[in-house]
Amino acid sequence: MIHVAAVILMGILLVATYATSLAAGGPSRSAPDSASPIELVRVAVGNELAAANDSSTKHMFRSRKQAPQGSQTRLYVETRDAMAGMTIAYNDHSLTPEQMRGEEDRLAGLVANPDQLRRKHSVEQQNDERTLRLLKALPDAFLYDYDSGETGTAGLGKEGNRLVRLKFHPNPAYQPPSHVEQLLAGMQGEVLIDPAARRIARIDGTLSKEVAFGWGILGHLDKGGHFLVEQRDVGDGSWQVSRMSLSFTGKILLFKSIAIKSDEVFSDFRRVPSDTTFAQGAEMLKAEQARLAQSHAEEVETSKSH
Repeated sequence: MIHVAAVILMGILLVATYATSLAAGGPSRSAPDSASPIELVRVAVGNELAAANDSSTKHMFRSRKQAPQGSQTRLYVETRDAMAGMTIAYNDHSLTPEQMRGEEDRLAGLVANPDQLRRKHSVEQQNDERTLRLLKALPDAFLYDYDSGETGTAGLGKEGNRLVRLKFHPNPAYQPPSHVEQLLAGMQGEVLIDPAARRIARIDGTLSKEVAFGWGILGHLDKGGHFLVEQRDVGDGSWQVSRMSLSFTGKILLFKSIAIKSDEVFSDFRRVPSDTTFAQGAEMLKAEQARLAQSHAEEVETSKSH
């Protein structure tokens, strides 16, 4: 459902940016005198867009998503065909053999059905395109002011680099060109930028008023909705999303209530070949799941012996 995806895309603004950092340099110790806030944002957004369009860098990684109903841990592999994913735990408990067979059968079904895999790839491309439209709108949709700064850590930005914090609020002159960009109306918050790497380390936004999307036809988001997305340098020259937090309520088509609340952490990034196929990605997932299960079993055995 496109309208639901559009709501969620506000919170996954940076998920599409899996690629290399385009610039490096010494850490900046203060807000750069030569760059206005909007210039800093435009440069960073330009690099994020370039990174999003670079398909030469792919990774395997893990995510743990916490929601009110419990947690889910998944493994992912970026492939040239589509994203391959496998659930490996619910509420931090490994899947039962029957549940694991279900995951493996689902992957095998995609491998064996090229049409279904193409549809999956098409949906991912459409979501990426909407995400990039939101990203492109950032310099024009908001007004920015310097606030303060902090130092990058192992989980945020590039460790040791100085990050510049900018406060943002809606630009009253901005006219959203479509219902996708309408999602940015009424949003205010802060963005952290690494001026040395010229990348966005964090976007933290809250709805200061109710926001209609689809010009009110598709629905609305309630005041107080919040999203946070963080990125970090994963140590191989590329930046990846490290955390995504969503908290939104509202209505779709004026009568169906929605409630989105989750906090997802991404970790254990490892490079995979850029030409990895979906079938190869599925095998990587199964091998990694088996390795993790064996490691867990050995840890349990060790703890029993002590």
